[in-house]
Amino acid sequence: MGLGLVTGLERAESSLVARRQIPGIAIECIAEMSAADVGVSSADRPTWFAELTVRRPLSQSCLWQMVQDAQRGKFDVVMAEALDGISRDQADVATLFKHLRFAGIPIVTLAEGEISELHVGLKGTMNALALKDLTDKTRRGLRGRVEKGKAGGGLCYGYSVLKTFDAGGERIRGDREIDESQAEIVRRIFREFASGKSPKAIAVDLNRLAVEGPLGRAWGDTSIRGHVSRGTGIINNELYVGVLVWNRQRFIKNPRNGKRVSRMNPENQWIRKEVPHLRVPVSSRMPINSPRSAA
Repeated sequence: MGLGLVTGLERAESSLVARRQIPGIAIECIAEMSAADVGVSSADRPTWFAELTVRRPLSQSCLWQMVQDAQRGKFDVVMAEALDGISRDQADVATLFKHLRFAGIPIVTLAEGEISELHVGLKGTMNALALKDLTDKTRRGLRGRVEKGKAGGGLCYGYSVLKTFDAGGERIRGDREIDESQAEIVRRIFREFASGKSPKAIAVDLNRLAVEGPLGRAWGDTSIRGHVSRGTGIINNELYVGVLVWNRQRFIKNPRNGKRVSRMNPENQWIRKEVPHLRVPVSSRMPINSPRSAA
């Protein structure tokens, strides 16, 4: 577990595997800890404790709940493997540090020791830059994959993952193939939509026939009509006509609640690649992005 809280120092003292003395406080130095190790009973466990078992930075709502619990005196010390295990956002780290220091609660990490203003400033900046660098590298890798005609992520309805391996036995990622059973449903949707049937009526019929929809869910009219500019929905997906489109949108984090929101990229930043082997032939269909599909 990347982060732990100690509510009873006497209990923590008796269960130490390794210890450091930081202003007279014995601190558990093991990165992997159970709920018993951090001295939090199930009855007293904070509502955000479950998030501590996940190896990722804490969400903004979780950090704010931690601040509130610190002000109520529900724990004595915050422990993490490293500062980026708490948050990689400079503002969040600084705000958390300020509130915890006011409450008299230290932040201690296995990598940096007790966190000070210096760590918040330097490590916070370094962690934010490292995250941005990782994001940029990932996007460059995805772009290279898309330009080779491979998927940049996700699995569209009508296709399945094609597992292939290179000469060294390494998995080749991004390959897709047509799933014929789902492709037949795609053809049916295009035929019925071209004949004038509404997306809602098509969805109702598919659900009545117990046809499994995208992601195993029931069909809805939005599953079929989607959003034209975003290329979502069956009738707007250009992959069915053999064109792979990537980088239509980007995601940024809302600073008010920490949730990701999508933003459309300019069309000149979209990457298009012809992939004729993924075209789903349809004998009679409404052209994708036609006026009616935008209705």
